[in-house]
Amino acid sequence: MSENNKSVRVLMLSWEYPPIVVGGLGRHVHALATALVEAGHEVTVVTRHSPGAPLEEYAEGVRIVRAPEDLPRFPLDTQNLLAWTMAFNHTLTRAALRAAESGGYDVIHAHDWLVAHTAVTLKEHLDLPLVATIHATEAGRHQGWLPDPMNKTIHSVEYWLAAEACRVIVCSEYMRWEIDRLLDTPAARVDVVPNGVDVGVWQAPQRAVTAARSTFAGDGPLLGYAGRLVYEKGVQDLMAAVPQLRARHSGLRVVIAGDGPYRGELQRTIDEHGIGDVVRFSGFLGAGQLPALMAATDALVVPSIYEPFGMVALEGASAGAPLAVARTGGLAEIVEPGVTGVTFPAKNPEALAGSVDALLGDEPFARRVARRAKAMVSERYGWLSIAERTVDVYLRATGEAAGFAAAQTARYLEQGRPTIVVPDGNLLEPAVAR
Repeated sequence: MSENNKSVRVLMLSWEYPPIVVGGLGRHVHALATALVEAGHEVTVVTRHSPGAPLEEYAEGVRIVRAPEDLPRFPLDTQNLLAWTMAFNHTLTRAALRAAESGGYDVIHAHDWLVAHTAVTLKEHLDLPLVATIHATEAGRHQGWLPDPMNKTIHSVEYWLAAEACRVIVCSEYMRWEIDRLLDTPAARVDVVPNGVDVGVWQAPQRAVTAARSTFAGDGPLLGYAGRLVYEKGVQDLMAAVPQLRARHSGLRVVIAGDGPYRGELQRTIDEHGIGDVVRFSGFLGAGQLPALMAATDALVVPSIYEPFGMVALEGASAGAPLAVARTGGLAEIVEPGVTGVTFPAKNPEALAGSVDALLGDEPFARRVARRAKAMVSERYGWLSIAERTVDVYLRATGEAAGFAAAQTARYLEQGRPTIVVPDGNLLEPAVAR
């Protein structure tokens, strides 16, 4: 419960929620919702339906309302993403309005641009303050560029969502800078609330760690990567560093846990470097397998080019893995070089190899930074603490809602609704020195 012991009733919107978990957003919303309920708050999550799941249920104290897909149906792929999103928001809005009929809410909490149209509709229809979490930005994912009309459209929706929200939550100081630059969101309306982690979930029994080691390692060190296989995750830079590391560490093995559209390109990179005998793709691993793999590694490498936060670093630290991460985005705020892991400049395979070599060549150092990282995660990133900080944002939003709405209405009457002009070129230049 928050400092003033007030229970908050939250209507939360997300395009993914268990059993649908596409990436980190689904896990984040689930963990936040259950932590809020544990702290004494009421949470309804409105999300999309999954075949076989009930349309409505209570699970772990959270009321879950799932919106069934309408006809006609649009494929959920890159080519049809905008059409799919518009159709999804129609059914999500109706489901959310039905959910709202059964009880009052204090605040709407929207997660990312895919629920923006529903969020703004509910804000205006229910006359409630809107809090929006911007987990990542379209321009950020493309290193500052918006190459195609679809990317520009997504950017405009992000801009609109941030403009309509009374409060905006981001996961790191880096993301505060990014949305200030990209979305023109005043710093006074932005709150930094990091992602959390349940350390216990990432503790694997020793027999599972031993089995993972037996499955994936050879007679030398084991490197691990976990995450989606997309360009911005930087796995190609890890692949480019493998020849150097193999020359220094006999029997080296690398396991890539995850999948995605960039896998084919990575396989070509592996073939070019002649490291097919070293690298293994495991695909997605289950909740019981991934912690064991992380704990079995001699270094968990996070080579991201773009990383708003770096959830996998918290998960790896919780599992006990020594961390080697790119010094970019939120990762630079999580890992302290030489204390809780090692870091390297993004897009620099040679520096990556050097940092990983520092862990592989000094096992006492590697284990020491792993222990410190695990303790750091427990102290700073527990979900109950994250939930408490989120409630503080909700209370701030409810206190500011009337003034924000009045100022917004006056601005619209005077100036009209804003139009968004997206310039060509890199929106994030000049780059922030880090």
